[in-house]
Formats: sequence, C-alpha cells, structure tokens
Amino acid sequence: MKTEWLAWRCILASDCFASHDIREIDVSTKRHCLPENRIVRPVSRHCYISGGLAAALWLGLTLSPFRLAAQEVPLAFSGGKVFTISGQTFDGGILVVHRGRVLAVGPAGQTAIPADATVRDISGKVIMPGLVDTHSHVGGGGAGDRSAPIQPEVRVLDSIDVRDSGFQKAQAGGITTANVMPGSGHLISGQTVYLKLRDGKTIEDLVIRDKEGRMAGGLKMANGTNSRRDPPFPGTRGKSAALVREQYIKAREYRDKVARAQNDPEKMPARDLGLEILVEALNGQRMVHHHTHRHDDIVTVLRLQKEFGFRVVLHHVSDAWKVPDEIAAARVPCSIIMLDSPGGKIEARDVDWKNGAVLEQAGVLTAFHTDDPITDSRLFLRSAAFAVRAGMSRKAALEAMTSAGAKMLDLHDRIGTLEPGKDADFVLLSGDPLSIRTHVLETWVEGIKVFDRADPKDHLWAVGGFRAGHSKDLDLCCYGREGQ
Repeated sequence: MKTEWLAWRCILASDCFASHDIREIDVSTKRHCLPENRIVRPVSRHCYISGGLAAALWLGLTLSPFRLAAQEVPLAFSGGKVFTISGQTFDGGILVVHRGRVLAVGPAGQTAIPADATVRDISGKVIMPGLVDTHSHVGGGGAGDRSAPIQPEVRVLDSIDVRDSGFQKAQAGGITTANVMPGSGHLISGQTVYLKLRDGKTIEDLVIRDKEGRMAGGLKMANGTNSRRDPPFPGTRGKSAALVREQYIKAREYRDKVARAQNDPEKMPARDLGLEILVEALNGQRMVHHHTHRHDDIVTVLRLQKEFGFRVVLHHVSDAWKVPDEIAAARVPCSIIMLDSPGGKIEARDVDWKNGAVLEQAGVLTAFHTDDPITDSRLFLRSAAFAVRAGMSRKAALEAMTSAGAKMLDLHDRIGTLEPGKDADFVLLSGDPLSIRTHVLETWVEGIKVFDRADPKDHLWAVGGFRAGHSKDLDLCCYGREGQ
C-alpha cells in the first residue's frame, strides 16, 4: 500500500470536528485510516474529504485576501493590562487605534475614548507592542550563490515566497515585523529586507519603505566556520577578514571617485552594484547585520567596524558573555538567540542563556531573534522567559522582544512601543508575556487583525504539528497510477 502523510482540515460545518490531526491516507483507494494506537475524537462522515479537496480548501484558506480593512472608526481596547514598553504599564488600561495608528494609550478614566469608537472589553488579558524579530529566514529566501564569497549586490527580497506558511506561523507567535535575511554561508551574502507581516500577495505588500520610498533593509555579513570553504571561498579566519577588508577598501575608493566626479557622466566610474551597497554601509545608510559566534570572531567584527566605521548589529554571539566589555566599549548592539537544546555548530558550543543578563549588565542594547526555522516563530515569547530565568530583568527582556529590535532596524520611530502616532502593531495575550500558559490570542499589524486564535482557520497556524499549516498539499488523486 502506498501511503503519504497529509495534514488536512475538516469542512467547517456544525457536525464536523475541525481537526489538525495527522492522518494516513491510502492514496490508491482514498481510504482514510488512523495510525496504530492513535486515539482521537469522533469525526462526522462529512469530514472525510479527498486529499485533492483538502489541498484545494487549504490553499484557498492560505491565499485568502486581506481579512479586514483598516478600521474606519476608532477601536478601543479597554480593561486589560497594557505594556507600552516605552514607560508605564497600565492595569485596566486603554488602547485606542484608528486608521493604522495608535491614537491614545493610558489608564482607564484618564484616557479619552472617541464617541464613535468601537469598544472591546479585554479584562483579564494583556496587550503589548507587536514583536520584532531581528533575524528570520521566513519565506525561504536565498541570496548569494557559490560563485563568490562576497555578493552584496544580491537582494533576498527577490527570492522570498510571501505565500509560505511561515508567515502565518510568525503572525501566530505575535511577530509583526521581521528582518528577513540571506544565509550565513558567505562573508557578505546580500541585502536583508525589513517586512511588516501584513497579509499580502507579493513581497511589495509586506516591505517597509523608508522616508525616501526605498525598501528598507540591511546588509548580511558572516564570519567563522560557515563562510570557510574551498576556493574561491576563504579557508581560514585570517583570510576571511582580509577579503572583507579588501572589499571595503575598494568601496571607499569607489565612493571617493563618485564624489570627485561631481555628477559628470564622463568622470563617473563604471557602475558597480555591489560597491554601491558597501558605500551605503560605509555611510551609515544601511545597517550591517553580522553573523558571528566565537569570542575571537566577535572581536574581529569589532576591529573591522572600528576600521571602516560601518554600523553593525552582532547576531547570535554565542560567546558574548566572554567579551561583554569589549562589545560595550564598541557601543555595538547584539541580537541573540535562545536555544533550548544542545547541538548545531561547534563554534556555538558555549552558548548560554545568561548571554542576555551579562549583556544587560554591561549596558549593551540587546534584542532576541528566532533565526526561523532554527527556532519556531510561534514560540518567540519564550526567548524572553528563558533570558529572565537566567538573570535578565523583565524590563530588558520585554524590550528585547520589541523596542530594542526596532532600534536595530532603524524603525523605532514607527514600531516597538505603544505610543500615540506610532503604527498600530500590537499583540493581545491571554496572560503574562513570560508565562508558559500564555497564548497569543490576536496579532494586529497597522490596525488590521492578521491572526485570531479563536478563528478555526487561524488556530491551526498556532497549534499544528508536522505538515500542519503547509501552504499547499499536493493533490494525490492519481499518485502511483499515472499509467492507468
């Protein structure tokens, strides 16, 4: 018997149980059977649907258009605990949003609610700013290839699949903004892109644009073992640093030639897309997001940053707890990952949950990231809980989920805190953000609800297991019988 594992959902009907169980399907006979010793709730016969219909239904749910328009009348959330992150926390607070922006936030009785506002009672629940993931690979995007170790001209946005189920899972975890990165197999693997996790059909629907209208993003760099390979890649750490230094010197010379040309076409150097991006980094227009783990690799990045003056965020920094004073002296922020199991890269063997606490004590601006799919975006809040367990303050840990990341992406004037005038990106929680019992109930991006745990079609994104929530399951109607 030929079988395939298929995550399917039942037709939404009164006599159906909306299931996210994994079922085994005999694709030759369409007979549905349960794995041995699997106990589940009874399911109506109406729920037994073909693999093809399940795929079609699921695809329709995944590719549904925007579920809501930005509210035309103000919407007020009243009675819950409001973490503004910018300062006060209000028990029984008020949050008012209108047309994608925060209109007002404050304590009950002192915060005006517009007369035409729709008021929701959220007593017993918690609201906080949308979570900012400073390092994600959601959407499966790729950038640099094997042709060279330095490829700053490549844009990850040109290869991101916005229909990928990872975006819905990130929404289910309360993430509203993400820095989507190329991989770390190159010294410079390309340009990152900053995305709002809106529901969209193309990458243009999700990109964040800066004040000049350009797509916002940084530059991904890396050192350590990932970028050490056979030629033309470097074979040692010393050669890695030399190649980077050489390229930034070329960028500096390119910048000087452009300046001397004074817009005279005959004097301008031949256009170089890669050097243009490095010049943006040299000028501080584009943040460098640098993958690094070992303590000596961290210090190498700081040395290069001092030499060339680019702005940098250190990512992962497994050994940050070994060199916190050096990081603090360089005034460089860190984006760290909280791993709950051993394994992975040998250079990350000394990673420790105390990283956040040590960096906080040293005065280093610190944020968390998922590195999705390395850690699950749906469980992002637990990063803060792990860090607090290891000694980081609650205040710093909650900032590391929100405002600290916003600063690292140069978006702190728009996101990261709940303040009047900022984007209405927020998360409704069932309880304390650091409690293991807390669920993300709703996620809102610019005043639009993009995730609702109470909605059956969204619930799967939050709780589904293996294959549950895949963007599309194949129609297996004729699998193995193509010649018949």
